[in-house]
Amino acid sequence: MNTEISSTQNKRIKNLIQLQEKSRNRRKEGKFVVEGLRETGLAIQGDFNLLEVYFCPDFFSENEFKSIPNFENSNAEIIEISTEVYEKLAYRSTTEGLIAVFASKENSLKTLNFSKNNPLILVAEAPEKPGNIGAILRTADAANIDAVLIANPKTDLYNPNIIRSSVGCVFTNTIATGTTAEIIDFLQKQNIAIYAAALQASEIYTKMDFTQASAIVVGTEATGLNQEWRDAAKQNIIIPMSGAIDSMNVSVAAGILIFEAKRQRSFL
Repeated sequence: MNTEISSTQNKRIKNLIQLQEKSRNRRKEGKFVVEGLRETGLAIQGDFNLLEVYFCPDFFSENEFKSIPNFENSNAEIIEISTEVYEKLAYRSTTEGLIAVFASKENSLKTLNFSKNNPLILVAEAPEKPGNIGAILRTADAANIDAVLIANPKTDLYNPNIIRSSVGCVFTNTIATGTTAEIIDFLQKQNIAIYAAALQASEIYTKMDFTQASAIVVGTEATGLNQEWRDAAKQNIIIPMSGAIDSMNVSVAAGILIFEAKRQRSFL
C-alpha cells in the first residue's frame, strides 16, 4: 500500500469531500468520486481512468481488489483508510468499504459516433432531480439504446446522487450534453427523426415508426417540452392516460416510449 490515512482532517480526505459535495470542484479538477464495488467496476469497464482507490480493511480486503474487472490494468494509487475516515466519506453504509476517484470524461456531442444507421436515442430536456436522471439512465441501459442526450443539464453527470440512483449506469451508457439548440442541430444533421413527448398536436406513440433513426424527447413533469422541440419534431407523441392527471414521472414515460421503440425493433 502506498499510503495509510487515519485522520478525517487529512488534506486528501478534505479534498475528497469537496469533490463529492461541490460540482465546481469536480469541474475544476476533472475528477469525481465513486462508492462501491459494482459502481467502481462499471466505471472501469466504461473506460474511465481510475486515479485513486481508498479502502477500509474492516469492510474490504486487499484480496477483493481481484474481483474488480480490469483493475489490474489500472495504475491507481491504493490508499488504506481507517473506519472513522471511511464513515466520514461514505454516503451509504452498504458500499463495501471502497471509494474510488476517476478522471471525468468529455460529454460533448462531438464525441458521439454511431455504429449503425438507425440509432435509437433518448433526449431528456433539463432534468433536475438526480433520482429521475438515474432512473432514466437505468432504463436506457436496460434497453441498450445508442445514446442519452441531456439538454440544458441542471447538474453535472458525476453528482454522487446520480451515480447512486443510476446504480452505475451513468458509466454504461453513451451520454452527451448540450443546449437544446445544439442537440436539435446535431440530430437534424444526422438525419435522426425527432419525436417530442408533448400534449400539443400529438399522436399516440404506438402509431409511430421507431425502426428508423429516432430520437425520443422527454421533458420535465412541471413544464414539459418547450416550443423549440415541438417545432423541430417530426411528430409530437403522447401516452394515453385514463386517470385524473395528464402527466407521469419522466423516467416512467421515457421507459414506456423507449421500450415501444425496442419492441418495434424486435428488441435488437
